[in-house]
Amino acid sequence: MQIQANSKISPRKGEKRELFHVIHKVPYGDSPYVRAKHVQLVEKDPEAAIVWFWKAINAGDKVDSALKDMAVVMKQLDRTEEAIEAIKSFRDRCSKQAQESLDNVLIDLYKKCGRVEEQIELLKRKLWMIYQGDAFNGKATKTARSHGKKFQVSIKQETSRVLGNLGWAYMQQSNYAAAEAVYRKAQQIEPDANKSCNLSKCLIKQGRYDEARSILDNVLQGRILGYDDCRTSTRANELLQEIESQQPDLPSLPMDLNLEEVIVEGLDQLMSEWAPSRSRRLPIFEEISKFWDQVAC
Repeated sequence: MQIQANSKISPRKGEKRELFHVIHKVPYGDSPYVRAKHVQLVEKDPEAAIVWFWKAINAGDKVDSALKDMAVVMKQLDRTEEAIEAIKSFRDRCSKQAQESLDNVLIDLYKKCGRVEEQIELLKRKLWMIYQGDAFNGKATKTARSHGKKFQVSIKQETSRVLGNLGWAYMQQSNYAAAEAVYRKAQQIEPDANKSCNLSKCLIKQGRYDEARSILDNVLQGRILGYDDCRTSTRANELLQEIESQQPDLPSLPMDLNLEEVIVEGLDQLMSEWAPSRSRRLPIFEEISKFWDQVAC
C-alpha cells in the first residue's frame, strides 16, 4: 500500500513517549527520583517534588542528583537554611564526583541567606583543591551546563570564577583591601569588565580614586574582555559619579588578608601550572597546609 506524499503520519506510542521526555527533560522509569522530576518539571509542584526527592535519598535512588535537585528547589521556595542542613547531613551518601557540584550549590545557598563567613571558607577550600590538583576530579576541564546548553570550563576559568566570588564575599564584609587583592589576582588570570568594576569599587572605598578612575576608563573604552555595552557602561558611569561625589581624603581601610596573602603568592606560580599533578606539590601548598593546621587547632 502506497502512502501519498502529503499524508500526515501520527507518531507511534513509543515516539510520543520519547518526545514527552525530550520536551519536559524528565528521565524514564517509575523510581522515586523519576517521580520527583516529573512532579517538579511536569506537574510543577515543588513542595510535592521535595517529598519525592526525600524518598529517593532514603531509598538510595540517584542520591547525587536527588540531593542537589532538592536543594535547588528548596532555594526557590526560600527554604535555604533547610537546604543547607540537608546537604551537610546527606552529602556523605553521595559519590566523590558529586562533591564539587554540591559545594557550588552550597555556596549559592550561603550567599542567598547571608552566611558570608561560611561562603568564604568554602571558596577558600575550592581554591585549595585547585592547588592540589583535585578540582574537576583531577581533570583539566569539566562540562558545565547553563540554560540547557553544555560547555567546557577550564581550570583557569574556574580559578578566576572562584576568586571573583571570593572577592564579592569580602566586599559584603566591607573588607575592601582583601577583596582588592583577590580581584587583582583574578584579573591577572582572566580579565573581565564585571570584575574590573568590582575592583574599582574596592579602590573607591579605600579612597584611591585615581586608580579606580583609570580602571573604569579602560572598561568604558572597551579595553577589557566581557564588556557589555549597556549594563557594564551603566555601572561604570555610576561608579565614576560616586568618585566625583566622594571626599578625596578618606583614610584607607587596614589590610587583613590571612590566607589571601598565600593566595596572591601561590597563584603567581599557578599561572603556568593550571593542573598540577597530585604527586608534585609546590612549596606554597605546604604553607597553606600549615595555615589550616593552625586554624583547626
